[in-house]
Amino acid sequence: MQIQHALGADIIFAFDECTTLVNTRAYQEASVARTEAWAERCLAEHVRLGSAQGPALFAVVQGAQHEDLRRMAARRLAALRVPSSTHDDGASFDGFGIGGALEKENLESIVGWVSSELPENKPRHLLGISGIDDLFAGVAAGADTFDCVAPTRTARHGAAFTPRGPVNVKRAGFRSDFSPLDSDCDCYTCAHYSCAYLHHLVRAGEMTGATLLTIHNLRWIIRLVDTMREAIPAGTFPALRQETLAHYHPHPA
Repeated sequence: MQIQHALGADIIFAFDECTTLVNTRAYQEASVARTEAWAERCLAEHVRLGSAQGPALFAVVQGAQHEDLRRMAARRLAALRVPSSTHDDGASFDGFGIGGALEKENLESIVGWVSSELPENKPRHLLGISGIDDLFAGVAAGADTFDCVAPTRTARHGAAFTPRGPVNVKRAGFRSDFSPLDSDCDCYTCAHYSCAYLHHLVRAGEMTGATLLTIHNLRWIIRLVDTMREAIPAGTFPALRQETLAHYHPHPA
């Protein structure tokens, strides 16, 4: 906690144990208890360090794929309080992270279990989510924010996000393609550089190529999530999800 405060981050996380799907039920139970104990210690230290002026502290809900463990962990972390001179009823967490071991096909259900137990007025952060379909699943189940290295890692490998799915700009077909990566994208890369130039940079091993692809990938994800945010109050989120994924993961002819 002291290191995270010293770094000056806007959002920090309590220490938790991320288990695996091969861990036994007994181990998962012990891990949830351990994570809760660590969360209480982190919250107390956060208060001691000056939580009113410091970063927002999120607890992490674990429990793997066990519904009862996930729900119990969420309820207990949401109810957790530690003494504080600035809060009459004690200090609590500013938000909650949802992480840990889960299979992709169960993501939406698990996030839904947790979200239904957490307070509606505090943000829910889904940890380590990279797939476009997973972003939609998380939002549909109540997640507010996400994090993942996928945009930068994908860029370092020479690939870019597009509405038709990731494309590898190393491919020979991009050598003479003087169009942008995505004609509808408003990022710096798409406004100033062609696929052909990006192909050259990546093939030559120039770090500028990875930088420009990173700019595009980050902006592309942000634009997608912005579109989701607009679709929710408009009542068009299900249609957006279906249309986006149909183009991003097209069915073979």
